[in-house]
Amino acid sequence: MKKRTTPWLAVLCLIASYCLQAQSNYYQPLPLGAIKPKGWLREMLLTQKNGSTGKLDELYPLVMGQRNGWLGGDGDQWERGPYWIDGLLPLAYILDDKELIAKVKPWIEWSIKSQQPNGYFGPSKDYDYEAGIQRDNSHDWWPKMVMLKILQQYYSATQDKRVLTLMSNYFRYQLKELPQKPLDHWTFWAKFRVADNLMAVYWLYDITHEPFLLDLGELLHKQSFDFTHQFLQTDFLTHFGSIHTVNLAQGLKEPIIYYQKHQEAKYLEAVKKGLIDIRHYNGFANGGYGGDEALHGNNPTQGTELCTIVEMMFSLEKALEITGDISFADQLEKLAFNALPTQITDDFMERQYFQQANQVMATRHQRNFGDNHGGTDLCFGLLTGYPCCTSNMHQGWPKFTQNLWYTTADKGIAALVYSSNEMKTLVGKNTMLTVLEETNYPFDESIKFTLSLNKSDSFPFHLRIPAWCKKAIVKVNGKDFQEIEGNQIVNLNRIWKNGDIVELILPMHIFKNKWFENSLSIERGPITYALKIGEESKRMINTKDSKIYGESYIESRPTTDWNYGIFEMPDSKLESFFITTKSNHISSYPWNTQNTPITIRTKAKKIPTWTLYNESAGHLPYSPIYGLEASNLEEDIELIPYGCTTLRISQFPVVGTK
Repeated sequence: MKKRTTPWLAVLCLIASYCLQAQSNYYQPLPLGAIKPKGWLREMLLTQKNGSTGKLDELYPLVMGQRNGWLGGDGDQWERGPYWIDGLLPLAYILDDKELIAKVKPWIEWSIKSQQPNGYFGPSKDYDYEAGIQRDNSHDWWPKMVMLKILQQYYSATQDKRVLTLMSNYFRYQLKELPQKPLDHWTFWAKFRVADNLMAVYWLYDITHEPFLLDLGELLHKQSFDFTHQFLQTDFLTHFGSIHTVNLAQGLKEPIIYYQKHQEAKYLEAVKKGLIDIRHYNGFANGGYGGDEALHGNNPTQGTELCTIVEMMFSLEKALEITGDISFADQLEKLAFNALPTQITDDFMERQYFQQANQVMATRHQRNFGDNHGGTDLCFGLLTGYPCCTSNMHQGWPKFTQNLWYTTADKGIAALVYSSNEMKTLVGKNTMLTVLEETNYPFDESIKFTLSLNKSDSFPFHLRIPAWCKKAIVKVNGKDFQEIEGNQIVNLNRIWKNGDIVELILPMHIFKNKWFENSLSIERGPITYALKIGEESKRMINTKDSKIYGESYIESRPTTDWNYGIFEMPDSKLESFFITTKSNHISSYPWNTQNTPITIRTKAKKIPTWTLYNESAGHLPYSPIYGLEASNLEEDIELIPYGCTTLRISQFPVVGTK
């Protein structure tokens, strides 16, 4: 086998074509593989490679093996196979990993070769029921939408023009068939998740300029669930059970995807209002929201489905790219640095179906969730809860990596989400640029960019200043260049030369937010801090229903007290009452209690009446309660980053003032 090399000439041509294709977008994505993660982010991707992302065909052969319908078999015909590849493919090409690429290619090749003369592609035959797999509804529009996302990423990495042919033929098929067989003809999922389909249609239009694609876009939008109307004109986000929360996470971006060709303010306003209402009525301090599985309010013992986290991250990434609105980047980092790492085991082999913002036991038990799956929803396992998340969790970190950088319409670059990496692209007057980004963010405040250019050139360099940052400092070649207030983009436009260094310092301070029952969260930068609870974890052998929920799973129980309340105080006192300590060394894998890179100590009191209910924290005491029965003894407690926890309290009742 010939050694595979990176075709940089082809990549550079693709970068240039991207800039021409997506002029309606505020920013343009780089080709898949142009951003190489470093530091802890690279460790996360390597853990995925060596964990379930790289081995799911072995760990879950019933669905991901050769019988899968997306490989031409008589097994699972629906979403789970494409879900897996939607994370495996970007992982493979970001790491430039031959073994993973070899696993991806059969799924791509079969999908392309499956196209029929009428344009249809994918599995086309339904089979009788078989336990554990989805063998019917092969013609459903929804699973093809996931494969369209995959093929779009595959084209970004390879420029395989067969993708363009397949999509053009399939979209002609859709334009012909949808009037008689609309999005909800087979199942209701496509009606809510059509944004992924519309995204591919507009992407292809920007390449081929085939007019029929705009007609198809109108038809897809017309048949979809009207998120724009629902967000702007109704109160449906205030009601329990009004929508499946993965549908909400995926569908949230539909107005903004449609906005690309219909630039009316209402589409942006709808999404912004939707996010505000989600937070107000259903939001948690970890950036997620209550949905187990349907929308279920903001009580911090309600569950958040893992699929919701990764799909909301992708929606925010697309919204950021299209609009340039940095509030989407702030929300993206909140999810990535809090909710995502806590819900998957360190070896990336097992996960929770639901997580709780206040989670004091992760055991097999029926809880107050809208959907219970044998009581396994909080247990860490390969198949606990429901297997959609087993298949879909893999896209989170790879797509986060892919969205660290964008290019700008005026031939510049934009760093809008931060983590260590190396990026290559063309800028200015066709100048080859490599940027090495070095940082321990989000645990540290400084980010260093070292620029390597083959010749000096003038181009803009955009940097995001998060809303939580009061005043950032930008340095160029060691000299203070600018002080910038938070919640904006700083545009460094100058003549750049080889070896230039840009430093961005984002001073982090302690701040608080209020949530359900006036509970308080303690936050610093993009990280929410949670009570460190001692825990005892034990692997349980499943002798009851192993074919459904897996042969084993992990339960965790507390070994220390958790029922603490904290003190309310003015913002001016927070830094003196919440004492931050940073580790001298940040581990390559920082997301567990053993490697916690930063801690916060404060005073708290126990609340004896706040006890377990249904193996969850009992109802959160309202804050403040006059005459609350709390301990007279003030104790020191330790808070650690939410993403480092398994058990935690992240939304605290108030036991007094300081």
